[in-house]
Amino acid sequence: MQTIKLIEPITINNSTYEQLNIRRPKVRDRLIVERMKKTEAEKEIMMIASLAEVEPAVIEELDLADYAKIQGIFADFLEVTPQTSD
Repeated sequence: MQTIKLIEPITINNSTYEQLNIRRPKVRDRLIVERMKKTEAEKEIMMIASLAEVEPAVIEELDLADYAKIQGIFADFLEVTPQTSD
């Protein structure tokens, strides 16, 4: 899990978010999103909302700089690190 401190906190439904905790994605997360009849951008928002355990409206209200930071973390989760042998 990774915590992202937001540059611009947001308030949705009387809840203020100053940070988001994003967990690592699982295959089932990807499958759920891929089955949706939505645009790629909407699927990404749904995936990030699921990983952060917040409503998609929270992700939609993020400052674009905060969203870009989260996209980078999401991409890092998917990166494979080569293993070295001794």
